[in-house]
Amino acid sequence: MIDWRKSEAIVKVDKPLRLDKARALGYKAKKGIIVVRVRVLRGGHKRSRPKKGRRSKRMTVRKSLKMNYREIAEQRAARKYMGNMEVLNSYWIGKDGEHYFYEVILVDRNAPEIKSDKQLSFITNPANKVRAMRGLTSAGQKARGLRSSSVRAPKVRPSLRAHGRTGN
Repeated sequence: MIDWRKSEAIVKVDKPLRLDKARALGYKAKKGIIVVRVRVLRGGHKRSRPKKGRRSKRMTVRKSLKMNYREIAEQRAARKYMGNMEVLNSYWIGKDGEHYFYEVILVDRNAPEIKSDKQLSFITNPANKVRAMRGLTSAGQKARGLRSSSVRAPKVRPSLRAHGRTGN
């Protein structure tokens, strides 16, 4: 973990650290699939207050970020490998006093090995483009509140902007 702290924020790794977890989430040791380790800074998700240039009404910060750290890690990995890779899933691998560390499984949409794979070919569908940014991964769905069976769940079911915009 000391080495991870000194390395870059997003690093491609040869093989998953938690192979059992990676396999359970869809990882296969084949062409078209890579794993990257992502380092995310820990701390509050509250937006910083504008330093200047707003009227008083616009100076207040009422909302904090609703995303979880895992979703942030997925989005950063997706942004770095935006060309042809798509986020399949991710999992936690550690934390220290300053960072969280996640491994993100990325799949090449255009690889013939992926197109012919029964379990992974769904990702070649155009509806699954940029899925990490749209909250369609497992971490994204959790952050959107789609996994809970609470009273709040019906309000977020179609989308956060539906149901009279009360799902936030």
